[in-house]
Amino acid sequence: MRSDCSALRCDYAEVMPANSEIRRAADRAVTTTPWLKSRHSFSFGDHYEPDNTHHGLLVVNNDDVVAPQSGFDTHPHRDMEIVTWVLEGELTHQDSAGHHGVIYPGLAQRMSAGSGILHSEKNDSLTQPVHFVQMWVIPDESGIPPGYQQHEIGHIGSELVTIASGIPGRDAAITLHNRDAALHGARLQPGDTVTTPDAPYLHVFVPRGRVALDGTDELAEGDAARITDGGGSRLTATEPTELLIWEMHAKLGG
Repeated sequence: MRSDCSALRCDYAEVMPANSEIRRAADRAVTTTPWLKSRHSFSFGDHYEPDNTHHGLLVVNNDDVVAPQSGFDTHPHRDMEIVTWVLEGELTHQDSAGHHGVIYPGLAQRMSAGSGILHSEKNDSLTQPVHFVQMWVIPDESGIPPGYQQHEIGHIGSELVTIASGIPGRDAAITLHNRDAALHGARLQPGDTVTTPDAPYLHVFVPRGRVALDGTDELAEGDAARITDGGGSRLTATEPTELLIWEMHAKLGG
């Protein structure tokens, strides 16, 4: 994705009890080109709004669809942990540190931009778009050596699976260079319920499907809940659903 992020505001946020805020899919900024449709949960690129730059440690949550035989040409990043999760299709990654990989559903990727890296992301398919979510968190330290990791996550079902984590003592397929952040995923069938981890900052994103939050409010495809000062919220699927949940024990700025 791009080398920096700036901001956009979701003007119609709904504030719910229990320190939770729903951000609706329709209120996200959208970048549209002949080959890209990118929906931004936070400030990004030309869509700038200083009141919507992050939640906890998460600064980017982009929901992207890239057309066949197109993609992001080589571009720079620095001091960012970038996690990519593909929903449909395949995304080809190549970078200046010599890493090359094809990311597909069920395989997670983390690129540590560190002291600086160039990379490209392409959809090499002749016919199929690629749909993916790309998420950025700030690392604990700046200037670390650039790095890359991809890993099959294995079975993701009705219980939360830790996709990536930097929290000490946590097992995860992917390592993050941030000791206060972890990403969890689940794929739910109607009636399945998961409970959010205990953390001062949680970001619940529904890339597809629909869930009831604590039995009352509903999150549909593209919606997100930003939760502070707690955990233990119950998410119950009302249709086949995929969830991405960030657990964060710190926020930007302390």
